[in-house]
Amino acid sequence: MDRLADTLFLSDEHRIFRQQARRFVQERLAPHVDAWEAQKGFPREVYREMGRAGLLGVNFPEEVGGAGGDLLFGVILGEELVRSGSSGLGASLGTLGIAVPPILNAGTAAQKAAWLPRIMSGEWISALAVTEPGAGSDVASISTRAVRDGDDYIVNGAKTFITSGTRADFITTVVRTGGEGFGGISLLGIETDRPGFMVSRNLEKMGWHASDTAELSFTDVRVPASNLIGPENGGFGVLMLNFATERLLLATTAVEMAQMAYEESLRYTRERQAFGRPIAGFQVTRHKLAEMITGIDVCRTYNYALATRVIAGDRPIKEIAIAKNASTDMACRVIDQAVQLHGGFGYMREFLVERLYRDIRLYPIGGGTREVMNEIISKTII
Repeated sequence: MDRLADTLFLSDEHRIFRQQARRFVQERLAPHVDAWEAQKGFPREVYREMGRAGLLGVNFPEEVGGAGGDLLFGVILGEELVRSGSSGLGASLGTLGIAVPPILNAGTAAQKAAWLPRIMSGEWISALAVTEPGAGSDVASISTRAVRDGDDYIVNGAKTFITSGTRADFITTVVRTGGEGFGGISLLGIETDRPGFMVSRNLEKMGWHASDTAELSFTDVRVPASNLIGPENGGFGVLMLNFATERLLLATTAVEMAQMAYEESLRYTRERQAFGRPIAGFQVTRHKLAEMITGIDVCRTYNYALATRVIAGDRPIKEIAIAKNASTDMACRVIDQAVQLHGGFGYMREFLVERLYRDIRLYPIGGGTREVMNEIISKTII
């Protein structure tokens, strides 16, 4: 039976695409996930394979190498990628979803032609670099500076927590070109083979083990002024539009992780015997499962409704902040309950719920913390 959100918001084309994406994930990715998690990385060729399958740019325009789908195609792809069993794999394969939109929204025709087909095909790995050692949620405080020098900018500074940063070929980078605050922020496209760019560290994380996360340094990196994305000192507005979509995709992915935890719990509690019967036969277990699916279905439906509003040209910033908090709170709660229902097995690495438990903890932090979301919401109601 179709889920309510699917029935209300998905077309036949969306459903067919889900089948295609699920088949690719289950055949080409899922069999290798445990090894990639243990190795803390996956082959670069996976990007190219995704590109050849038309998956990397599924919700980006055909004229820049994408498949021309709408945002719901991107939502579906994100959901199916985490169903591989590794949300870290999905996060790395999905970094173009946050690196590319600023170029699409504010870039020049020359920038789009030079950069985007290479990213969509998987030839280039892209990343978005915002967070710094001294500035994360407070984007207005970033200090990585780009100083104009003739036809170039000279970039100095550091970034951290950059997904796919250790092997990115191209980084959409937030820099300061003007004074303090929001008004001095710009966006630069920086190719990582430029002298002075360096990956300082590959960071070790609690979860997302298949995904590389980097600390980066920029020392007198010379970047052509033609790589400026949008107007000088006008990068903050472009970035905020980007954040809204990123947060919605984080919300929908978190819901799918909760769905996986629910499915694992349903299967396990039907099979696991205690006191002479399956533990699904106990009322306390049944009620936990009921609460799980209730939260999952409500959040998914809300999120899909917001995706349709974005597709229609709306920018529901407050509602997306609500969606991110509600979805990540729910997913953390559901996955915690899944571990509890599995008992001691839920604490074992061989069980999927253990990995989900580690991986989900980033979601109330990444893309804007829970506290920042509450600040966005509160400013619209007070």
